[in-house]
Amino acid sequence: MTDNIDMRRIPQHVAIIMDGNGRWANEKGKERSYGHQAGVETVRRITSECTRLGVKYLTLYTFSTENWNRPATEVAALMGLVLSSLEDEIFMKNNVRFRVIGDLERLPKEVQEKLQVTMEHTADNDAMTMVVALSYSSRWEITEATRQIAKEVAEGKLEPADINEDTVASHLSTSFMPDPDLLVRTGGEVRVSNYLLWQIAYSELYFCDTYWPDFSEADLRKAIACYQGKQRRFGLTEAQIESKENENENKEA
Repeated sequence: MTDNIDMRRIPQHVAIIMDGNGRWANEKGKERSYGHQAGVETVRRITSECTRLGVKYLTLYTFSTENWNRPATEVAALMGLVLSSLEDEIFMKNNVRFRVIGDLERLPKEVQEKLQVTMEHTADNDAMTMVVALSYSSRWEITEATRQIAKEVAEGKLEPADINEDTVASHLSTSFMPDPDLLVRTGGEVRVSNYLLWQIAYSELYFCDTYWPDFSEADLRKAIACYQGKQRRFGLTEAQIESKENENENKEA
């Protein structure tokens, strides 16, 4: 079932801030870890639905650099959950390639090793790429890119005058994929929380009150339908966009 979705205009890249696991669990009188476990099941369902719809990149904000400040017991539970949830089945069943971005050196060694193994096992899958943002923040990412660029300038490999937007983008950890077309945040908060700040400059933003464990395939389709109802102008006027669309239609004809 695709509801009112135009299958010809599916966003190529959907990024999601999976918020509300802890509050969902608290409202049920459970530990926060119970909500994180339920959230993994949602990841499986949404991954399958994105693959079915033809989304090519799905990026999930899993654990931010700021999350290291949470209670040690919760951080340990989350790291354990990362290990247990990296099952080949979800990737191989849906022909999904797995990638990860973030400050991975801060992760426990066994988590780093499991991430690497999963990336290697799924490297040839090509229906969709799931990217997990783990120990990630956009400020960390941009700072790291700046350091790399400064190093290349110091080594004489790059002239300061040659630095442009493409230079910065190519040094970001997301350089292997296009910028998100659609950013979804669940859980009722209306902010982007240091997530893909450079990359979402022209993304459509969709916020919903539904906690992540309750986020369904129908909720995803609703977000995509909302995205399809927007005219993405990228700084152009409506008239310019319409002219381009007519041009493309004439070429196809």
